[in-house]
Amino acid sequence: VVIRAQSGELLYRISPWARYVVRDEDKVNYDWVHWNPPQSYIHKHPSPKRLKSLRIYESHVGIASPEGKVASYKNFTYNVLPRIKDLGYNCVQLMAIMEHAYYASFGYQVTSFFAASSRYGTPDDLKEMIDVAHSMGITVLLDVVHSHASKNSEDGLNKFDGTDSCFFHSGHKGNHQLWDSRLFDYANWEVLRFLLSNLRMWIEDYRFDGFRFDGVTSMLYHHHGIGTGFSGDYNEYFGLHVDEDALCYLMMANHMIKFLHPECITIAEDVSGMPALCRPVAEGGGGFDYRLAMAIPDKWIQIIKELKDEDWNMGNIVHTLTNRRYEEKYIAYAESHDQALVGDKTLAFRLMDAEMYTNMSVLSPLTPVIDRGIQLHKMIRLITHALGGESYLNFMGNEFGHPEWLDFPRKGNNESYHYARRQFNLTEDHLLRYRFLNAFDRDMNKLEEQFGWLASPPGFVSEKHESNKVIAFERAGLIFIFNFHPYQSYVDYRVVWHSSLTVLSKYKILLDSDAAEYGGHERLDHNTEYFSEEYPHNYRPNSLMV
Repeated sequence: VVIRAQSGELLYRISPWARYVVRDEDKVNYDWVHWNPPQSYIHKHPSPKRLKSLRIYESHVGIASPEGKVASYKNFTYNVLPRIKDLGYNCVQLMAIMEHAYYASFGYQVTSFFAASSRYGTPDDLKEMIDVAHSMGITVLLDVVHSHASKNSEDGLNKFDGTDSCFFHSGHKGNHQLWDSRLFDYANWEVLRFLLSNLRMWIEDYRFDGFRFDGVTSMLYHHHGIGTGFSGDYNEYFGLHVDEDALCYLMMANHMIKFLHPECITIAEDVSGMPALCRPVAEGGGGFDYRLAMAIPDKWIQIIKELKDEDWNMGNIVHTLTNRRYEEKYIAYAESHDQALVGDKTLAFRLMDAEMYTNMSVLSPLTPVIDRGIQLHKMIRLITHALGGESYLNFMGNEFGHPEWLDFPRKGNNESYHYARRQFNLTEDHLLRYRFLNAFDRDMNKLEEQFGWLASPPGFVSEKHESNKVIAFERAGLIFIFNFHPYQSYVDYRVVWHSSLTVLSKYKILLDSDAAEYGGHERLDHNTEYFSEEYPHNYRPNSLMV
């Protein structure tokens, strides 16, 4: 597109609505390509019915292969989707799909909002990938970035008409000081049309089943959450510092999506805890279905980093996992892509660090560091899954404790792809301990699929014992018992049975992190039957011994 600016200068731009943009090897900028195949892809499978609860596999197409290269939509379709299905996840959340000129931005510096990234393949390859996911009963969500845009002007939206406004606020208000990106003017009629059309296009052309809105905290406040803490005081959420234009855009986007496509799901990435963000627009809420429980991963990092095992506070863990706004749905996660990135550490790497390079083979002795790391990795995931929310999320590779960190090719690492990949092959090697973590993650998801605790009311916590380091709770008719003590085991341990059933019941072990197939020590006999009895304990009439 050639635009004559007010100054008379001719500007060469890519259409903001371009559906396909590519970059030649020898060029710096992307070029707009007219994508019009003789036979465009026809979807064969209907979208899955709306799920009661989500088990989300957060994914990035480009790193979804053990090879040091940009992986393709085709690779994801035929090699990764079957793996996600086998692991028991019913939803995949795709990052870095909207075209971004800088690969190392992880997809968060978007240049072409209507274009699916060409570095992984063609638009039809993406349509096929989503269609195949639907055939497996997997819901597909797009990580949508409407909170800011790349500063690129030749192949982005910035300075589209030669001014610093157009799509954005002009001057200081239109720049995000931490992200070095442009901020949309949500009061502008054409900007609203652009963004709302963008959402419709991803749903109606590509058949995405919903969105995870990125950077919602930055949108909600004029301070963008920079240098601001949130304690939960209502003055932090209501006042002149709230960007009402952005809040109204989010409400309008959710209203439009639900009006046109009631089966679609929307998720807010908000760290502030804005009240009613996940209540219907008709109630004056934000209209989202779910919000990310962002305090949970921070809590696990803080505990592992700062506390000795004997100093872990059970009450504090339970509080963080259960501290949610009433009647708003949360997506719990122990870690996401944020923790995997270079400069941070995954839970597995925090727990086992350098020993992951030398002692993850079953042929090497099970050292105390590896033993502790493997057991806590499983327990942290299960308690987060079972107590932390109404849905669960995991970033690809973290389910089996993927070693090292994630780093995209850039000048600082000599454009290396060594860390921009996921070594799924590690779980297939029977001599490595990664398969134990992989198996536990799969069985944990399959158990939830069977009993549906995520769609059940919040768990009833019957015990958080500080000296015993035991947490016990009930949810969906299951009793969960966690022993976080670093060296103490218990026999004849009495736990409350608070079921709505009036008859006394018989219990059996369904999932045991100490089982041999999960790299445990087999200290429990799975043939044992446990009977509840009319024996008062912890102010409840019935209990059982385990």
